[in-house]
Amino acid sequence: MTAPRPITHEAPALEGRPIASQRWSDLTFLHWRVPAAEVAPLLPEGVVPDEFDGSSWVGLIPFQLDQATLFGSPPVPYAGSFVEVNVRLYGVDWFGRRGVVFRSLEASRLVAVLAARAAFGLPYFWSSTHMQREGRYYGYDARRHGGGPSSAIRARVGSRIGTGPLADFLTARWGMFTRRGGRTVWVPNEHEPWALHAAELIDLDDELVAAAGLPGIVDRPPDSVLFSPGVTTRFGRPAPG
Repeated sequence: MTAPRPITHEAPALEGRPIASQRWSDLTFLHWRVPAAEVAPLLPEGVVPDEFDGSSWVGLIPFQLDQATLFGSPPVPYAGSFVEVNVRLYGVDWFGRRGVVFRSLEASRLVAVLAARAAFGLPYFWSSTHMQREGRYYGYDARRHGGGPSSAIRARVGSRIGTGPLADFLTARWGMFTRRGGRTVWVPNEHEPWALHAAELIDLDDELVAAAGLPGIVDRPPDSVLFSPGVTTRFGRPAPG
């Protein structure tokens, strides 16, 4: 196995033209330490847990997604704009490529759910999702249609902070792993460096993390809470795992 690539605050440039782009705004990053052994069975073939300070990590991340394009299209005005809440893990493959592994992604646009599943093999679910803001306070809600799991997140945003090794490990992720056609692929992405703020979790009532295969994690306070106003992200062509 090749040694993991260094984590960089700035994204490596994509090779070739982007195949898709999205604006991510008002993100709250909630993260918990988790033993690598608990994460390993949940990762796609050829991917092992990525670790920081002796732990792997699980993230619960709500935000506003809009200005979505696909294969050079103009921004989609309705289907490409929604609040998303995702549960994600972190992995590294035999080539040393680091990336996000999504266990679930909630979105309120059924067309977007179907398109993301078809184009990228991502585990999107059709949900009722909302975001509210009052000053520095943010609220995010998701409830999967059909009586599935839900999540309610309340957070307060603090002052701008500098990045450090852990913040970069959790946020500066320049690729994702997914399954397409029965094989694992790595999809690179790039965006401007994150502008990060300290944040405080005010209240959490979440069933999504447990439904993603990690019960009991959210019963304790998160080990990291961060916020960012957002970035515009571009995705490159998938590469075999």
